Order: sequence, then C-alpha cells, then structure tokens
Amino acid sequence: MITQRAYKFRFYPTPTQKRQLALEFGHARFVWNWALETRTKAYQERGERLNNIGLSRQLTALKKAEYPWLSEATAGCHTQKLRDQDTAFKNFFAGRAKYPRFKRRHHTQSVRYQLDQRHVARNFNAESQRLRLPKLEALKLKWSRDIEGIPKMVTVSKDPAGHYFVSMACEVTIVPLPARRNALGVDVGVKDIAITSEGWKSGAPKYTDRYARQLKRAQRRLSKRQKGSGRRYQQRQRVARIHARIKDSRRDFLHQISSKLINENQVICLEDLHIKGMLRNRRLSKAIADCGLYELRRQIEYKAAWTGRDVLIVDRWAPTSKTCSACGTVQESMALKVRAWTCGCGASHDRDINAAKNVLFFGTAGSAGTSKAHGAVKPPRAVA
Repeated sequence: MITQRAYKFRFYPTPTQKRQLALEFGHARFVWNWALETRTKAYQERGERLNNIGLSRQLTALKKAEYPWLSEATAGCHTQKLRDQDTAFKNFFAGRAKYPRFKRRHHTQSVRYQLDQRHVARNFNAESQRLRLPKLEALKLKWSRDIEGIPKMVTVSKDPAGHYFVSMACEVTIVPLPARRNALGVDVGVKDIAITSEGWKSGAPKYTDRYARQLKRAQRRLSKRQKGSGRRYQQRQRVARIHARIKDSRRDFLHQISSKLINENQVICLEDLHIKGMLRNRRLSKAIADCGLYELRRQIEYKAAWTGRDVLIVDRWAPTSKTCSACGTVQESMALKVRAWTCGCGASHDRDINAAKNVLFFGTAGSAGTSKAHGAVKPPRAVA
C-alpha cells in the first residue's frame, strides 16, 4: 500500500538560523494577515472572491514598491502561505471550517519550503542525515527514525514553548500486518481510557492532574509579571513547556494503546461518541479532555487503514451500558456512578467491560431492527 507518511523531528537551530527563522516567521505572518485583510475587504465591498494567483501578483508589486523588505525572506514561503489561505477559504465556503483568523506572534509559527526535485540529492539525504534549506543551510536535527522516500515539502515550525521542529511527508509503501481472525470491542471512559471486551483495561495516567501543581505555580508567576516585559515572555515559555510536556505524554500513551489494539486484532469496534457534547459537562469536561478520546479514535482509524485492519463504528445511541451482554435485557436507566450491576438473569457485570462486549456485538452482529429511540446501530458487517 502506497500512502503519505509524515515525519517530525526536533530541530536545534544555531543563533544565525534563529534570527533568519524569526525573519521568515514574521514575514510569513505578515503575508497571511495582509492577504486575509485584502480578501475580506474585497468580498465585503465588491463581493469578489480573490484567489492565491491574484494575491501573488499583488504581493510581487508590493515587494517592488511599498514593502521591499519582504525580499529578505524566502519567496517560496510566501507563496505557500497564500496557498494555505486558499485552502482555508475553500474549507470555510464548503462548511468544513470557520472563517480564517489573523495570526499572532506568540502562537505557533511555521513556514513551508519547497524542495527543488532537480537538486534534491544535494539538499536532502536520509542515509547521511543531511537536510539543507534556502537561507538556512544545513540543519541539525534529532533523527529519531529512518525516512523512506524523498519529501517534496519541508515545514519548519516553532511552538509557544520555544521548541523548533521540522516535518515532512513522503510516499512510502506500507506492508499490511498478517491477517488475524479475531474481533474486539473497545469502550472508552475516564477512569480507564480503553476497555476491551476481553477484560483488559488501559488505565488513565491523568497527566493534567500530575502536572497541576507545577502548572499552577507557573501560571501564578505569569499573572504577576508586567505585560510586555522580558520576564513575562520567559515565564510564558515556561508555562508553554509544561503544557507541551502534558500533550506529548498523553499522545505517547495513546500511541501505545492504539498500536497494541491494531497489532493484536483484525476487527476493532468503536462507539461513535459525541465528544463536543461530552465536553459541555462542567463537572467532567476537564477529565474527558485529558483522556484524548478523539485522538485515540483518529490513531486507530489511520493505523488500521495502513495495516489492513477493519474498524467498525457503532451508533452513539446504541444502549451499550444498559444492555446485559448475557441475555440482552435493556435496563430502563443506569446512573453514571453505577460501576457494577447484576441483571435479572443472574449475570454480574462490570459496567465498562459489559459495554465493550455490547460494542462488539452491535458492531459485528448488530440488531438492525432496533428503533432509534432505543438506540439504533449502523448496518452490521460480518467478521471475515
């Protein structure tokens, strides 16, 4: 299977490269904001929808007249920003995204370079770990994994914590995993992020709670710093580094769970949860957000597509928690605090494991005749 695979590496720039990247980020941000303002005025005043071609011509004229300092940065990075904004507006008019926003200097900064394929061997070599970019020369990266293929684009980014990264995508051939003949139901929750129909529970590290005291102290110090001062900027980066540590730890844990599920099972059944609606619960929103439930599903789905596994999605209205996995009886109601219960047939259930068993049933066998009021499921698919 040939697909696009992304690689991301930590980048350690020299002082000269930091100055050049600050210039690149600032110019790219200016181009984005200028193009967004130009597009907005053109649509409000004349009802005209500009594209990146017309804006590129205007930008070239501005470089020669009003903004000659824009020539200090790489011209290709400006072109890529205009293309990114073109894509953002296409998604907005298609209803897939909100209206594009202006960029700020304290948010994540990024620029994208296009590698000249005629001279790519001189600028990129995965075996010798060499990467050269215009006006940056050779880059010092932490090559944490081997790269397959040759990238066409390279993105250099800087997060609010002050860390630099280089990311690229290559066309690679992924060999599917050996086929298996088992299926698994997976229920997700707060106490345990993933619970399987076989009784395995992943646990929940709760990284936000783990770093809560450290984050509280850092944010308190940030609130006392004078706005616009250098110490406030340094303290802001300290707060951002704690958030980055929480995010990286959570993502690493989710990768371990998703890889384990993909490697050991052929068919994985998941419940179609409404995460945005769940986050409206003011008592549980912080705990739910700390679990990263949507990210877990995203990882399972793309890894399954790569490795030849199947992912079945059960309708969110299916009564997975209230149904007895032994006799099929559906309870009228069940409070969230009930973690274990006994059915009238005599079967004792752990709430989460029972829900995972029902997710497996609804996903592979299903009950197509169940009404919507009682939780209809999507059309079932048989396990090969």
